[in-house]
Amino acid sequence: MEDKEAIIKGLTHPNQLHRLLVCFELSKVLVTTFDMESLVKAVVARFNEIIPASNWSILLLDPDANELHFLVAVGLTEDQISKLQHIRIKVGQGIAGLVAQKGEPIFIRNAQEDSRFYPGIDKLTGFTTRSIICLPLFASRKVIGVLEVVNIENENFFLQTYLPLLNILADYIAIAVDNVRNFQKIQAKSFIDDLTGFYNTRYLTWILDRLVTQVVNSGSKLSVVFLDLDNFKQVVDHHGHLLGSKVLQEVSQVIGRMLSPQESLIRYGGDEFIILMPHKGKEEAYDFVCSLRRAVNQTCYLTTEGLNITLTASYGIATLPDDAHDQAELLELADTALFSSKDRGKDQIVIGSDLKKEP
Repeated sequence: MEDKEAIIKGLTHPNQLHRLLVCFELSKVLVTTFDMESLVKAVVARFNEIIPASNWSILLLDPDANELHFLVAVGLTEDQISKLQHIRIKVGQGIAGLVAQKGEPIFIRNAQEDSRFYPGIDKLTGFTTRSIICLPLFASRKVIGVLEVVNIENENFFLQTYLPLLNILADYIAIAVDNVRNFQKIQAKSFIDDLTGFYNTRYLTWILDRLVTQVVNSGSKLSVVFLDLDNFKQVVDHHGHLLGSKVLQEVSQVIGRMLSPQESLIRYGGDEFIILMPHKGKEEAYDFVCSLRRAVNQTCYLTTEGLNITLTASYGIATLPDDAHDQAELLELADTALFSSKDRGKDQIVIGSDLKKEP
């Protein structure tokens, strides 16, 4: 109610009606945004049309770690922003941590003389914080982050004129962040293979678009490994579908344990899998597959069922941009390399670029 009255009163100030309209326009964009990158771009693009501030940031709460991390920070150099990426602020630490802990806004005029202020970030980045306005971001009555505006000019005028708009903006940002997180949870579930617990082909389509764009923009590499279990039908014929499914689960766990956090395992269908390896060229991918082949071959499966089954697999490797120009060509070449390894007697590793050299 106080915000509404303040806004109505503030409409007498020049440009205030325009700022209010921009705020409402931004709200329409935010409530229909379902990825964090688009959310950040939308807020950054319109924030200063609403709130005249050179330095501001949004920090989100990780409820599991009970820590805040920076989603976006505006008004800093690239070097300062890069240093913020790894900073974690404990709930209760500094102004942002206290706002996250208590769920109440805090305004301090002289940060350097306030005992609640945490100077560690200034020391790390070289930035000097003079004043802070920090508001909690609420979703479902729980704090999910904070919005900070620092080093404002003409503090009394700012508080009277722009704080009501800042409160409204904080509410819209909180709703948008909560929407994105809920969408990501639903999306994540739709990306998971029910049998193995790793990714499915829906994820493959989604992530490949992003990885290929990354390769094009940054000049990095992306290797793809196709693998197919050899003679898996015999396992199913001898031991049944249920135990066959358990073998697939155990094989996927063997593969999964060897992957880095940046790499992905996808069950492509039946007993065929795909491994995505960002930032790895064909030599690194080949070395990895050699190690993986040994692990798959040396593992005994279904031991908990009183059995002692061993398996082999066939592998095909292709790398972007060395072997292919686009996503479709990359997958086709890796798949062709896989079938070539089958034709060569199975339990083989074939690199797609080698096929191009063959007459």
